[in-house]
Amino acid sequence: MSEAIRVLIADDQRVVREGLAMVLGLLDGVEVVGAVSDGNEAVALAVDLEPDVVLMDLRMPRCDGIEATRQLRERQPGAKVVVLTTYADDQSVIEAFRAGARGYLTKDAGGEEIRQALRRVLADDAVIDPVVQHHLVDAIATAAPTQSQEHSRPSAPRLPDGLTPREAEVLSLIATGLSNSEIAERLVVSEGTVKSHINHLFAKIDARDRAQAVTYAYQHGLA
Repeated sequence: MSEAIRVLIADDQRVVREGLAMVLGLLDGVEVVGAVSDGNEAVALAVDLEPDVVLMDLRMPRCDGIEATRQLRERQPGAKVVVLTTYADDQSVIEAFRAGARGYLTKDAGGEEIRQALRRVLADDAVIDPVVQHHLVDAIATAAPTQSQEHSRPSAPRLPDGLTPREAEVLSLIATGLSNSEIAERLVVSEGTVKSHINHLFAKIDARDRAQAVTYAYQHGLA
């Protein structure tokens, strides 16, 4: 590409914003045109500056990344949004793409990986982090039983507060006293994936620490 890709960064953590701006600013063919701390600012500045791509965090104050993406796409249907977040669960991925995102990366992504994602999104391709793809495939496989399976097995009990089956499983393992590394070994996933599940389920059940999470698990029959 002859012209630099103009990027707007939206993340509520200052160290992340500044770090991303520094890393992307060192890459050939990428220009950071702004950095904001919440979804409202992201929408307003994106409408004003019309960047090529918005790198959007999901969890931000006042207006989160999902709602900001939805609002931006309504105001500028051609806007390109790539989610860059710590959350790799299937619910976040589906909500982001439904809102209009064209890419989904985790914050484990390196500078070159982000640049390639920016280029692909500008070429009207969809970009999904390999870790996220794995979760999405699992979610589709478990959420779409065949017709015969639907008639032969009872429906799964509804989980409280929007917890996914995997989050409920992680919560139950926390309640048994397992550490993050032990949970990762039990589920055959990375420790980073376990941390993402824990962050997400803590937000859903409004738990500040593991003790509160354990209490919640027993109160709701998940332990």
